[in-house]
Amino acid sequence: MACILKNIGNLIFPTNVNSIQLQQVRTKFVDWRMLKDYKRRKLVKQHGEERLRLNVMRKARVLPPELVSIVDQDIASFPRDACPVRLVPRCSLTSRPRGVVKHYRVSRICFRHLADQNLMSGIQRAFW
Repeated sequence: MACILKNIGNLIFPTNVNSIQLQQVRTKFVDWRMLKDYKRRKLVKQHGEERLRLNVMRKARVLPPELVSIVDQDIASFPRDACPVRLVPRCSLTSRPRGVVKHYRVSRICFRHLADQNLMSGIQRAFW
């Protein structure tokens, strides 16, 4: 009986596991900040159009104040992360929030590293 339990235990918890298999890869994101930013971007995409329309109505001077107060309540009912101002441009390789080159979505450090190794299309190191 003990031998059977030991064999079942080896099937459930194998002892000869490679070190590569011990690392968990749950998402395609570098860290939790990148995942949080991704969720914010999804919310902005989902609510952005309606939020923009309501903001235009709120700032219109021709509408009565009662309607403007209703629109204010509607905007307040949106999730806080649905506001596009809360989006932070992050490096897609390291999730670094500062010094991001917008066109390539990488930080200045990664940009220089990739440009030095000629891994970026159309980028050439300046020298004179």
